[in-house]
Amino acid sequence: MTHLTWKTHELTVGELSQRSGVPASALRFYEREGLIHSRRTSGNQRRYTRDTLRRVAFVRSSQRVGIPLSRIRDVLSLFPEDHVLTKEDWARISECWRSDLNERIEQLENLRDRLTDCIGCGCLSIDKCALANPYDRLGEQGAGARRLLKSSC
Repeated sequence: MTHLTWKTHELTVGELSQRSGVPASALRFYEREGLIHSRRTSGNQRRYTRDTLRRVAFVRSSQRVGIPLSRIRDVLSLFPEDHVLTKEDWARISECWRSDLNERIEQLENLRDRLTDCIGCGCLSIDKCALANPYDRLGEQGAGARRLLKSSC
């Protein structure tokens, strides 16, 4: 593993990849998406400031809890490129996402609790569906797994 000293101010894509545990291809994707930024050397090589490690960690942590990249980008755009995200920044951002996360948790709990019986899609392919959704009532409400979208039953 690459050892970064406190004097290291810039990292190559390989060093950033090794230190963050994120593949270089993902880092280049993050850059294309405006999530992280680099400067180019005279040889057109990417150089990332050390604080990019924190941004990458922020992106990965956000993704792990299900926040879409578009929402992550929106939040990061509120800060200057050279801003080092702080604990206070994360607290403010996570508070904004709290209701979204609570809704996702509710949907996942609903999925977990009902998955073994029926996915609630109105497909009638499972024996129990004919009893739980006679005449495809749920299909009249729209496409998709209706019972899993909100706890409606």
